[in-house]
Amino acid sequence: MKKVLALFLALSMAICICACGKKEEVSGDIPQFDGLKYEETVKTEFATEFKIYRYQGGYSYITINNGDNIMVVPEGKNVPEGLEKDVVVLKQPIDRVYLPATAVMAHFNAMDALGNVAYSGLEPGEWSTEEANKAMEEGNIVYAGHYSAPDYEILLHGNCDLAIESTMIYHTPEVKEKLEELGIPVMVERSTYEDHPLGRTEWVKLFGEIIGKADAAAAAYDEQAEIIHSLGSQPNTGKTVAFFYVNSRGNVVTYAGEGYIPSMIELAGGVYALKDLEASSKLSSINMSMEEFYSMAADADIIIYNSSIASELYTMEQFYDLSNVLSSFKASKNGEVWCTSKSMYQEVDKMGSIIEDMNKIITGTAGDGESLNYIHKLK
Repeated sequence: MKKVLALFLALSMAICICACGKKEEVSGDIPQFDGLKYEETVKTEFATEFKIYRYQGGYSYITINNGDNIMVVPEGKNVPEGLEKDVVVLKQPIDRVYLPATAVMAHFNAMDALGNVAYSGLEPGEWSTEEANKAMEEGNIVYAGHYSAPDYEILLHGNCDLAIESTMIYHTPEVKEKLEELGIPVMVERSTYEDHPLGRTEWVKLFGEIIGKADAAAAAYDEQAEIIHSLGSQPNTGKTVAFFYVNSRGNVVTYAGEGYIPSMIELAGGVYALKDLEASSKLSSINMSMEEFYSMAADADIIIYNSSIASELYTMEQFYDLSNVLSSFKASKNGEVWCTSKSMYQEVDKMGSIIEDMNKIITGTAGDGESLNYIHKLK
């Protein structure tokens, strides 16, 4: 009788699992679905904020840390039964994307996939990716409103099949809810939560998986990773680098000692000048007075001014106009003040190339900066 009861309980459990469609864990943390046979987990080198699981028949399941779970369904295939209600279902082809997440356009361009983007969250001319600006000028990508105020009519009547948002969307949750109410799937990308700069670049693999261009995505990532790997064979110079900008109130905005900016500097062969600075959260930039900043970074060998948020600078006179204190920095006296391009924040697909520019500055091989693509020297 006990054996019969045990068998009954085991069968009941199996039926329950099948009915739910998903088992919590079978092999490690691999999600299992009724009717889908697991094949492989896509390898990531530095990205830690997402995982991609592949199943027979071309299905993929993507998990994003503290974010969305996504089921990618191949064209002509059925949606697996029993999916949890919060799973974002994306049915391929995905070729009518609305893209308010500004850092993602570069990923699509790197995969030669601008044809999959139909709607922009920036107006023509605002993208650092010139190919995207051209596509908008030619009418191939249409402006459909800022992330906080999309043109729902354009998106709905244009058969938008996916909105890719940054975490800024959480400031206007009603927008996300409205898009979903209209039947437009929404995914929130979290590439900015990656500490390693190549982790941000590696998000191209996630977007490639969604639109069916996984091979092109892997090739785009490998190109940037190869640059970093080649730099890794060089010894660290020991030169210190300060990275900051001055806000409208005259305060310095810089970064804690851990995060992607310090990692970029280290990979480029330098030492972040504020490496001992701590922040309350991993994403937080740090505000301080110019006097406080001077006490911590006055002896930095190199200054790189961050224009991704502030105005782009070209001359030392413009730099000193921000604060007279800046003229007293060691790097200012030695002519080692540089400025990023305004578009560097959007160039996440070129992290290896940006770090290569930093390496030339740190190793003293940049000259007057004419050979650089993303950073220029102040005259």
